[in-house]
Amino acid sequence: MPNQPGSSRPPRHTQLPSAAQDPDFAAWAQGVGMISHGPATQAAIASLLQRHAHTPELRGAWLAKLRAADRLANMGMWLVAHMTYARRVRLDGEPLVAGDFKPRPEGHTGGALNMVPAYVGYLTANSLTRMTRSWLMGQGHCVAAIDALNVLMDNMAPAHAARYSLSDEGLTKLVNDFYHCGVDADGHPVSPLGSHVNAHTAGGLSEGGYLGFAGLQYAHMPLAHQHLVAFLSDGAFEEQRGSDWVPRWWRAEDSGPIVPVMIANGRRIDQRTTMSQSGGTHWFEEHLILNGFAPLTIDGRDPAAFAWAIIAAETELAEQVAALKAGHGRYPLRLPYVIAETVKGYGFPGAGTNAAHNLPLLASPAEDASARERFNSGAAALHVPLTDLRQAIDALNDHASSQRPKERDHELAVAVTPLPTTPPLPIFAPGQLASPMAAIDETFKRLVLANPELRVRVGNPDEMRSNRLDQTLDLLKHRVTDPEPGVAEALDGSVITALNEEAVVCAALANKQGLNLVASYEAFAVKMLGAMRQEVIFARHQREAGREPGWLTVPLLASSHTWENGKNEQSHQDPTLCEAWLGEMDDVAPTLFPVDAPSAAYTLRELYRSRGRIALAVVAKNPVPVVLDEEQARRLYEDGILCLHDTAAPRVQLFAIGAYQLIEMQRALTRLTRAGVDASLYVIQEPGKLREARDEREATATLGQCRLSQLVPPTHARVFLAHCRPEPLCGVLRPLDTGSGSRFLGYRNRGGTLDTFGMLYANRATWGHVLEAVSEVAQLELEALLDEPERLALAGEGDPQALR
Repeated sequence: MPNQPGSSRPPRHTQLPSAAQDPDFAAWAQGVGMISHGPATQAAIASLLQRHAHTPELRGAWLAKLRAADRLANMGMWLVAHMTYARRVRLDGEPLVAGDFKPRPEGHTGGALNMVPAYVGYLTANSLTRMTRSWLMGQGHCVAAIDALNVLMDNMAPAHAARYSLSDEGLTKLVNDFYHCGVDADGHPVSPLGSHVNAHTAGGLSEGGYLGFAGLQYAHMPLAHQHLVAFLSDGAFEEQRGSDWVPRWWRAEDSGPIVPVMIANGRRIDQRTTMSQSGGTHWFEEHLILNGFAPLTIDGRDPAAFAWAIIAAETELAEQVAALKAGHGRYPLRLPYVIAETVKGYGFPGAGTNAAHNLPLLASPAEDASARERFNSGAAALHVPLTDLRQAIDALNDHASSQRPKERDHELAVAVTPLPTTPPLPIFAPGQLASPMAAIDETFKRLVLANPELRVRVGNPDEMRSNRLDQTLDLLKHRVTDPEPGVAEALDGSVITALNEEAVVCAALANKQGLNLVASYEAFAVKMLGAMRQEVIFARHQREAGREPGWLTVPLLASSHTWENGKNEQSHQDPTLCEAWLGEMDDVAPTLFPVDAPSAAYTLRELYRSRGRIALAVVAKNPVPVVLDEEQARRLYEDGILCLHDTAAPRVQLFAIGAYQLIEMQRALTRLTRAGVDASLYVIQEPGKLREARDEREATATLGQCRLSQLVPPTHARVFLAHCRPEPLCGVLRPLDTGSGSRFLGYRNRGGTLDTFGMLYANRATWGHVLEAVSEVAQLELEALLDEPERLALAGEGDPQALR
């Protein structure tokens, strides 16, 4: 297919030097082992040298690095194959015998083999340009490539550096740690190697276990002075829609150069990718052009092609930015996008087959002689003598001479965002009707204005005004490429809006050097769960590894929630996300239910004083009574629970979780008081603080039984009214559960086109139902608490309006 506008491949018609004219070029062009250089790549490198290597000395140095890359790539693939199959490594290249192999091999071998030339190309581009770029890999199961090359390059994090080295013994330890699956006495993996990128992977930013999220994040990651290479996969391209919109979001004024690199090997686990079935990379080039990219298609088996593509893509983007600043062109720019054509598992027997995904030899070399022969012959084709390998490593490890950080310490990996300046909170009068979301809106606007140095991202899957974030939207505006007059839109807007929950939450999660907020209808925010969970798991593992996450906590606001969304049918009435988030570890994933405007505003401000957490806050958008002052909001935030009404010897204790639940509990308390029944009323904002900690790290975020007993004196009769389904909450609040003396009320999967009262009644969650539960646990006569019409309404025999 002829190149279309915006589509290019490495130049093929550049005049190549003869061996006599340039023996160094000719030596490189011959390739090494399984690495060969096609005409297009040779022409691309010749063009690159002509443009950047202006002296014979520099040209010779660049070609030496390119030759080093070939050797490193071969040995990277050699080591990846050993990580899957071998339990012994021989750097002398001698064949392995049956006892040298793992009885049960394991590994995502094909994808890791494909990542070796890509990562070597990235390392080579950094060495050639004397600049360490950041990197991100969406296909985290290819981590063997990164870990193998990091060991060879001595580019390791502490846990790896303490165990592995470039020696038979060090590499043998490496291959035996891969898929070791051992567990220590504390329940942690014995091996610092994982099946995916983990906290010990030098330079790793994301596990990459949830495919597709890297494609949604990379555009929002680097600041204007930072460079990022994002490795993606054609399989992941199918997973999450929205990566096509990157040109809509990227602005040179607040984001640095980004180079997406897709490893297009044409296969998923057990069949061809949809892209491959649709026409392969030619189809994808056309797709990219239609979506505003400028594709660069290269040989994905050649590290030199990757190095050229990274440098060429950045050069092309810089030229577009310069033209834009000179008054030529407009956003969106045609962002370069590298497509690396290859076959799955290239470099080793079994390439291009379904088996290449996992175990390309089809049989275990420990038991099968033919598989053993295929392994040894494949390894022999890749092997590089140790002396040559060390020379190659030295050629690329020029960090000291070029005064640049190692790739393990790239800017995004070590970034620490300063804690923001926190302005005063809005003031509310007791009893005032105020929207908790509007209070958050005012508080966030003040935070943004007080911290102009922090880049802001607001993830918004539409209806921001419906969620009462008017001031935030008017200040920050939707980011668009063609602003509509009279609408809160701007080229440099900080609100990332798309009807795609995964895409917008990723915009905020990616902005790890800034200030972030996400707001969504509660029912649809559940689609964000995978992205959220991947981030907090990785952050927690970083802490366990001694690497404190540097990013500010990201609040996710679940508004237009279950009890406010009756008008939109039961599809819009779903507390699943808060229930799921309550299952995560509270030290990184708090779930909060602020009950009024002061508690909502205080909670938001305080969340930004912490790092490495994603906090889900279920927030009412409609006006509700102001109950707390700022001091009470502080105590509620710190303890997760607050007593609003106490009595010396309560017959029953009432617990409200949620704004509308508090209103119902207050009505129930009033009726109990009228009936002469002593009762205490508590509001629980963060149920996870009250749980039994599941490990020592979570214990740092929970109250513990002693403090909880101080806050909530023992009483047999307790009634809980929750925003969510009562069953998961019952498990979280087990320390407060008195067994037969406790009742848990909440969402019971009932709904429809109803108002708030209708929702409460349908789910048996009104104040009247609370009193019915009180009568059971406190052994009170229901007739003493409710009149006959109210009792009939509870029994389903009267008019529900009696309880309104």
